[in-house]
Amino acid sequence: MAKYGQKAQQKVERAMHERKEGTMKSGRSGKRVTSRKQAIAIGLSEARKAGGKVPRKRSSSRKRSTK
Repeated sequence: MAKYGQKAQQKVERAMHERKEGTMKSGRSGKRVTSRKQAIAIGLSEARKAGGKVPRKRSSSRKRSTK
């Protein structure tokens, strides 16, 4: 079974095109996105908001401090 749905693929593809053109900007700061990973993350986030089939984000509880 596929992990990601069609909507996720479309959103990530559009985000990658925007990044390559240099028109993609990040959320709050409005800085231009140059990182490939960041563009993918933004595309997946948009797909999640649009109700696409995307796995949940990893929670911060996975990080454990060692004493």
